[in-house]
Amino acid sequence: MSSATATPLELALVAGEASGDVLAALLLSGLKQRWGDIHARGIGGPRMAEQGFEAWWPHHKLAVRGYAEVLRHYREIVSIRRQLRDRLLQRPPAAFVGVDAPDFNLDLAADLKAAGIATLQFVCPAIWAWRPKRVHQIARSVDHVLCIFPFEPELLKSHGIEATFVGHPLASVIPMRPDRLAARKSLGLNENKPVLALMPGSRASEIKSLAHRFLQTARLLSALHPGLQVVLPVAPGLQPLLDQVLQETGPLPGLTLLQGQSHTALAACDVVLVASGTATLEAALFKRPMVIAYHMHALSWWLTRRQQLQPWVGLPNILAREFLVPEYLQDQAQPEAMCTALNDWLTKPSKVERLQQRFDEIHLSLKQDTAVSCADAIQKVLAR
Repeated sequence: MSSATATPLELALVAGEASGDVLAALLLSGLKQRWGDIHARGIGGPRMAEQGFEAWWPHHKLAVRGYAEVLRHYREIVSIRRQLRDRLLQRPPAAFVGVDAPDFNLDLAADLKAAGIATLQFVCPAIWAWRPKRVHQIARSVDHVLCIFPFEPELLKSHGIEATFVGHPLASVIPMRPDRLAARKSLGLNENKPVLALMPGSRASEIKSLAHRFLQTARLLSALHPGLQVVLPVAPGLQPLLDQVLQETGPLPGLTLLQGQSHTALAACDVVLVASGTATLEAALFKRPMVIAYHMHALSWWLTRRQQLQPWVGLPNILAREFLVPEYLQDQAQPEAMCTALNDWLTKPSKVERLQQRFDEIHLSLKQDTAVSCADAIQKVLAR
């Protein structure tokens, strides 16, 4: 039931990259159903803009990963956060919702909370995977955490932090049985030849680190599977960088570049080579076998490994608490090894079927009416 009022509900949101843009857009659509007229502003991307969001800065300004890259962009990011904080303090919203991007959002939320603004974090920082001491920063910064994984609220509540499991929005958006044939038709792909999806990431640093390796892997796999079709969704703003990589690696037969359309690519493909991150969960929800890879600056890798609490980095493996799919990290991310792993999925249908059954279980565990659950939690915070 809508509770629209004469004056719109004023909200501030920050989504720091493409995956956050998708999550925030889903959140906004649910809030509009609850409140009718809302005015949301801050930092976001094109999907949020479709919901009427007013972006003062584009989300890709925050799309940096790893200590080394953050250091290079530190002054600009700090400046954006200071300017955003000042604008929000001058015209306070009813609530601030940080969507993922905890390095940026938690410090901002702490300042806003101190000024009496209600603060929420949508997507709990992965304190269960690494940097467990961050839980103290969460407690200082936010009034409530909207959790996308079912085991998180209990962990947060043990530290005195209010939290609600709202489900993962993508589990409601992605069908249990994606239509591979329809997706291939929409992309103009051959229905009977295998399709590899390459998803090297939505950040410039990821394209620089992984695109060469991914394209070389695809070339090797094409030699094993003549007629292999390759689709590569390109995140906003990254086309020039990818064009440069393609010039360096040379043409890849059967390659189709897509503007966004990552979900269509996942629906269409038989197997995915994917950078560690939210896209690994998306691939699991599409029930597609995958190989996970990641490579970053050596200093960032060393620091990350020191703080890692679990043996897995891919979300499907973390949720299953076992290596359902292979991970090739840092120096292990070699084209020959990744090609062998991809070929294993393409040539062993019974293994793929067992994997898909596990992905079904993950999908069902994450499925909630996220928009309604988020709106309920935000309404309770606002009612205080």
